[in-house]
Amino acid sequence: MSTNEPERIKVLLAEDDESFVDALAIGLAREGFDLTVATDGTEALRQFGEVDPDIVLLDLMLPRLSGIDVCRAIRAQSSVPIIMVTAKSTEIDTVVGLEVGADDYVTKPYRLRELVARMRAVLRRMPPGEAPDEADPNVPSLPKKLGSLDAEEAVESGGIRIDIDRHEVWVRGESIHLRRKEFDLLLLLVSNAGRLMTRDVLIDRVWGSDYFGDTKTLDVHIKRLRGHVEEDPSKPVLITTIRGVGYRFDPPKA
Repeated sequence: MSTNEPERIKVLLAEDDESFVDALAIGLAREGFDLTVATDGTEALRQFGEVDPDIVLLDLMLPRLSGIDVCRAIRAQSSVPIIMVTAKSTEIDTVVGLEVGADDYVTKPYRLRELVARMRAVLRRMPPGEAPDEADPNVPSLPKKLGSLDAEEAVESGGIRIDIDRHEVWVRGESIHLRRKEFDLLLLLVSNAGRLMTRDVLIDRVWGSDYFGDTKTLDVHIKRLRGHVEEDPSKPVLITTIRGVGYRFDPPKA
């Protein structure tokens, strides 16, 4: 008998603490997730290839292969959402995890509700046709629909050309590859060239209004973008920092 139940979201959990796994398995099943568990880094990579998960929960401290190395290996082949789950909360650990491609992180101990909220936030996609309220001039603009432009049309400014339909980016005539969040963030900045974008607005538009993770995530993504688009990332002139407020895309004046 067929049902109309939605397909359950597949989660790969890389974690070697058995008591933690048992509790999380029960909680995530109750929230509608299907959980596959790997107890070391090598097994995590094997399970990733077999399960093809929708999201990965990755402990930083894993036997055989660290969570950082696992994250780096997954990112070399996939843009699947990754959340670092760790007992270590120092800034360097957080930044390294984000630098190698994690979308977010949570620090143990945490509540299941917090983890699930962050999982749903990184899994969420902008609904087709969703756009900012055009009646409010203070709301930053984005193209109304990712697939709504003709292939020949693009957002272009300061030597950067973004083809939304093809999800392609060129910087000074050279094609570059961006991860999904990097693409969304660059598109938002370039679409609002010359306009100050506050940190809250950037996080809300790219990660969603229900995101409540650490704002270091935004800073790491900005650093990555500068590495792609700036001639000298150590002295950025296109994506400039407005200290204590946010960022602005400043195309060169003609």
